[in-house]
Amino acid sequence: MTSDRHLPVAIVGGGFSGTMVAAHLARKGIESVLIDGAGRAGHGVAYSTREPAHVLNVRAEVMSAWAHDLDHFVRVAEADGGHRRDFVQRQQFGRYLRGILKDTIDSGCLRLVERQAVEAEPGEDGWTLQLDNGEELRASGLVLAIGNQPPEPLPFGRDSSRVIHNPWSGDAQAAVEDLAASNEDVLLVGTGLTMVDAVLSLDAAGHRGRIVALSRRGLIPRGHTDSAPAPVAAEDVPHGHVRTIWRWLRKRGAEVGWRSAVDGLRPHSHRLWQSLPLHEQKRFARHARPWWDVHRHRIAPEVAERLQGLIAEGRLQIVAGRIQSVTDDDLGLTVAYRRRGASRLDEGCFAYMINCTGPLGTISRTRDPLLKGMLADGLIRPDNLGIALDVDERSRVAGSNRAWAMGPLTKGRYWEIIAVPDIRGQAAAVADDIAMELGR
Repeated sequence: MTSDRHLPVAIVGGGFSGTMVAAHLARKGIESVLIDGAGRAGHGVAYSTREPAHVLNVRAEVMSAWAHDLDHFVRVAEADGGHRRDFVQRQQFGRYLRGILKDTIDSGCLRLVERQAVEAEPGEDGWTLQLDNGEELRASGLVLAIGNQPPEPLPFGRDSSRVIHNPWSGDAQAAVEDLAASNEDVLLVGTGLTMVDAVLSLDAAGHRGRIVALSRRGLIPRGHTDSAPAPVAAEDVPHGHVRTIWRWLRKRGAEVGWRSAVDGLRPHSHRLWQSLPLHEQKRFARHARPWWDVHRHRIAPEVAERLQGLIAEGRLQIVAGRIQSVTDDDLGLTVAYRRRGASRLDEGCFAYMINCTGPLGTISRTRDPLLKGMLADGLIRPDNLGIALDVDERSRVAGSNRAWAMGPLTKGRYWEIIAVPDIRGQAAAVADDIAMELGR
């Protein structure tokens, strides 16, 4: 079935990126259709959690959805009895976004379609999208706002029900409930922000067994503390070479504190990243990224304190090492791993192993049918690093007419494009560019 109505813009993905592009377009009087088949329209993966222990990684005062009204979310948090300096629950921010989505729909400029887009075909006057129920939608412009995608499946345990490849799935929630009931040991593969969420979920569910979190370097996110701002001018930061920037950052950190030094780079992150030649970007991604991530993407103080408490109690063990083998039998998963720098193997038995390696990092391995098909048809292409899509300085998809990408799908160009303060600016800019393209 084909819709006879030709809308100005089709937006695929109903998380923060897609919601805010739609909201900005509505404020310009431009109609759009928001397509999301995950049942998470208005909040996406990050803010759909119902676990009270999952809180924002930054304070409420920086989480406004609107760049022109930086206290927009603060007023919502304060109306709920909170404070601008709070690290509020992520589900509260999800309710805030759903409110913005509702207002946008009520404006008459947005239609929500809760189906999955599976195919896109370009035409002379725009795009035709096919949905998973056979319906077709036509639009003059296309915005790909598909956020963080599930991690690539682990290279072992592909057929085992004890290996949870998607930490955000219903299977993962069922595993948490099972572990809380049995108090058996669990292995988390990865020690970043996804691991933090998994640990908090297990702890909140009442799990009292042993949690082993393993990654190559055993690095975990640092906690926020009150630190004085230390802004720096762009011309005072070296550009173009990872080692030079790293040395500058270490020196700056010794002067003002590493948290203030890292935060001071935030306004310049896009320019710094784009100043690096491709081989330097690859060097950063290969060697410096794990260290940058744990210092840049910090966690709430109370979360950091809880993790340290679990470590002190012996309930959480952080291991730097590599898995050597996994055997599934009636007793559970027997995992052999080698600690970093050790010659002998350690071995443990676990009821479950959960993939906490983080979102998909190689776009060509996406399992999203729309992206997979568009890649195969040459309608979109990977960026030079292969981590996301190739886009220009206006977030237009390279090689496609009237197509834009948002958020994590543009990480190759911007790198720092996963947090609300970055994406809200991108959403406004993309909406402006769409309006210009459509002559509105």
